[in-house]
Amino acid sequence: RRFLAIVRYELLWNIRKKKFLGMIIVAFVLASVALVVPVILSNVRHEPIPQNADQAVTTGVGIGGFGFFLFAVVIAMNSISGEFESGTIVPLLTKPVSRTMIFLGKMFASFLILLVTYAILLCYLSIGSIVIYGPQNNLHLLPLSLIGSIISTFIWIALILAIGTISKSSMIAALGAFGIWMGLMIASGVVSMATEQAWVLNYLPGEGASGNIGSFNLGTAITTGTDSVASILVTYVLN
Repeated sequence: RRFLAIVRYELLWNIRKKKFLGMIIVAFVLASVALVVPVILSNVRHEPIPQNADQAVTTGVGIGGFGFFLFAVVIAMNSISGEFESGTIVPLLTKPVSRTMIFLGKMFASFLILLVTYAILLCYLSIGSIVIYGPQNNLHLLPLSLIGSIISTFIWIALILAIGTISKSSMIAALGAFGIWMGLMIASGVVSMATEQAWVLNYLPGEGASGNIGSFNLGTAITTGTDSVASILVTYVLN
């Protein structure tokens, strides 16, 4: 009961945030853009809409690495640091609940929020893909996209929680995480072009390096880095 009380407390705190509701709207806008951009390009070129039977499974949740980062910031930037700023950390820690249970309860609440949100986005994109691009194949791989997307987001959540816990400031947690995201994005391009050590990017948060599975012209394009866990899993199973 104590664990569920913490989960409920964290869920209500997140759901009531205006920035969380705003992020939901942004996520659906990004997902819609991922659906309609090929249609717009076809109209501009005066070509028929391309039929893509793997549109749903290859698009994932449709928000990209930047969307994962934004969700992590919205969910985690004041998950712990906000308790210090508002003073609620004192009554929270005086309850007969261990700090480990408090932390795990907050993490489980974040997991539930991402699970529900990303599942709805996947359903939305799957229906849209069927309507626009015709019958879809490999829909049984959508759970892999769901799991991979949650893992990608949780890596950013862990980083933001670490910064927020050390600084006890939600603003520093958000700005510090954004600085790291921006720095890694710039560094990945420099490392990929200027050195032969691009493999290092495979294990860093962000987009990582890009490449092909198979031949350069006919192979399947794939990106690495922690933001691409979903696409890596799906591509591995498909190939």
